[in-house]
Amino acid sequence: MALDTTRTRGKAPVRRSKAEATPSRPSRLRLWLRRRRGLLRPAGLALGAGGVLVAAALATMAADPYGRITALWDGAAEIAGSVGLTVQEVTLEGSRNTPPDLVLEALNIRRGDPILAFDPQVAKERLELIAWVEQAHVERHLNGTIRVRITERQPFAIWQRDGRFSVIDEKGEVVSNENVGAFGRLPLIVGTGANRVAGPMVALLKTVPEVQDRTHALVRVAERRWNLRLRNNVDVLLPDGQEAAALARLAELHQKQGLLDRPLASIDLRLPDKLVLRLPSQAAPAPEPTVQRVRSGRG
Repeated sequence: MALDTTRTRGKAPVRRSKAEATPSRPSRLRLWLRRRRGLLRPAGLALGAGGVLVAAALATMAADPYGRITALWDGAAEIAGSVGLTVQEVTLEGSRNTPPDLVLEALNIRRGDPILAFDPQVAKERLELIAWVEQAHVERHLNGTIRVRITERQPFAIWQRDGRFSVIDEKGEVVSNENVGAFGRLPLIVGTGANRVAGPMVALLKTVPEVQDRTHALVRVAERRWNLRLRNNVDVLLPDGQEAAALARLAELHQKQGLLDRPLASIDLRLPDKLVLRLPSQAAPAPEPTVQRVRSGRG
């Protein structure tokens, strides 16, 4: 073993082996890494950036479940979709009359779409544009499920105006013009503006069952007062603002005299101290507007 005889001032000579004196040679692995360092650095950066995007997307979703924050969203959605975060199932609750095709159109989603690209808030707003939908709640879950719950407007009456029929809710909003005949058991209200003021009149009519059972339609005349068209085609003319008293009087007359079942053309109750009965042979002004029968199918 060769010795290194190098001396240091004031110190004893240090013995060194030949292997220690010769610098160590780099291993094959180190040489391979040095040659490919230029390629590995971009790949590592890309992998790190992808991880940051996914982490940012998950953090964004946790902090903002309705997806209002849009920064990095598109890129994160694509990355999430590539690793399996896609739409697999859509569930719908609370739907009875809302057409399913309108719900799917509002959601604008298909199986296999990136789950993070779906915006629940936008879907909620589109769902609430559907006439039947009063309120919507939309959730997305990372297991691939889109959950939709809707609260529907309740059908209240059938509204006839200008020969057309529509289903309306209690506020008078039109919820459907299709298949109106399927709602034939609802009250029929007739005339311009009748949809907006029918609620109190329908409720009042329920307090006199003997009159309600014989009523075919509630007719709004000149957007001012009501007529009742009975099932035997008798018209009952009610006073403006005094409908409750007139209906109570009509029910009493029927109990005593069977008035509602008589073959009459009209019963005029517009004057509180006077009752006017018209026979079919007597000329009488036609009620406005004309009452029609509800048809099945398109109204």
